Amino acid sequence: MHGKALIFEVLKGNRVERCPWVPYTGSQIANLKGYTAQEMFQDADKLFECCMEAESQYSPDGMTPMFDLQVEAEILGCDLTWYDNTPPTVCTHPLEGELVVPERRIAATEGRIPLILDVMRRFKAAKPDIAMYGLVCGPFTLASHLRGTNIFMDMYDDEEGVKALVNYCEEVVRDVADYYIEAGCDVIAAVDPLVSQISPDMFETFLSEPYSKFFAAMRERGVPSSFFVCGDATKNIEPMCLTKPDCIAIDENVDIVEAKKITDAHGITISGNLQLTITMLLGTQQDNQKEAIELMDKMGTSRFILAPGCDVPFDAPASNLIGVGQAVHNPDAVRKALENYVAKDNLPEIEMPDYAALDHVLVEAVTIDSKTCAACGYMVATANDAARPYGEKVKVVERSIMNPESLAFMGKVGLTNLPSLLVDGVIKHVSLIPTVDSLRQEIEEALQKK
Repeated sequence: MHGKALIFEVLKGNRVERCPWVPYTGSQIANLKGYTAQEMFQDADKLFECCMEAESQYSPDGMTPMFDLQVEAEILGCDLTWYDNTPPTVCTHPLEGELVVPERRIAATEGRIPLILDVMRRFKAAKPDIAMYGLVCGPFTLASHLRGTNIFMDMYDDEEGVKALVNYCEEVVRDVADYYIEAGCDVIAAVDPLVSQISPDMFETFLSEPYSKFFAAMRERGVPSSFFVCGDATKNIEPMCLTKPDCIAIDENVDIVEAKKITDAHGITISGNLQLTITMLLGTQQDNQKEAIELMDKMGTSRFILAPGCDVPFDAPASNLIGVGQAVHNPDAVRKALENYVAKDNLPEIEMPDYAALDHVLVEAVTIDSKTCAACGYMVATANDAARPYGEKVKVVERSIMNPESLAFMGKVGLTNLPSLLVDGVIKHVSLIPTVDSLRQEIEEALQKK
């Protein structure tokens, strides 16, 4: 059974001969041809070349030609900052001053949409047996791109305004999904990392209706759908299921075995959740194979798709993804080869700050990477906004786990989920972005102790 057929069977709930594998490679595949991420994300020929190389090396059952959650935001007026080793990030928010719901929609001829459609059509023609995933920016994350960190206060102060903005964003990304379907996409995934940063009550208030509409529209088009949320989405797995996607994709912050009990009860497939940093970026090929085998053994061959928890970091070695592909296609041989393999702990020893001796309050944002993770970016932005009035009395630092030292820091403070905020070494917010006002209150309390 070829890859696309395998994925379709899993999404229908049928038991299959082996676990399917979808590497969300994103900017990482630029490395395969020696390009920067910026070069690849803005050049159709380079992007297609990298997609084809990734398919040949990684032996996937499904692939996405583009993993960039800023495509829609850029067209709607957000400025982007470009990088050589990550997708771009949103750096301005056109609705930051006032929440006024736009009326314009996105045409298939705007921004980088034509580039993406061109690559999709070429990839579909070249690899018809691979399930092609079309990824759209989820409506809540798109709303946050447009409004900025103000949206988290708006959810308390302007409920109707936020509802209207999110509903507008759902309509926008539904249009984009239609363009991708017309270009041949087999699965549509709404990628909404900020869903992990709100409570189930907030999800019910602001997202249940628009997401139910979105997934119903995909069903009407006859295309399977996936609800892709990075971060600790544990609290929202049930609400996500109630919106009726065909699949829920999660990252390493979520206990996938426990989450699958919920998705199984709703007849929904689950996808995930290879560790992006510890394993895929910093681990060996054997580490990646070992984790893949362990996940497949735990999850079985019904309603499970093996995948990274989000897009793979730019510097993740190709050999690690090749190893996962080998484990998927030949698990018995890989299992035999790993019989005597023992993973090594290569994290460095670090010296913790002496918080009591500091002449300032230290706010630490522990993130995956604020450039690549939207939830992380807004967590850092909230910390900076809260600290700004205090000048040198409050300092904000980001500890991205793309650096081994930050992984060691997580172990020292007992932190397991990201993104998170600490104030003078005390964990204050875990996978929930606070309002600026609430964080300032915590800063004030810390200042009083100085």
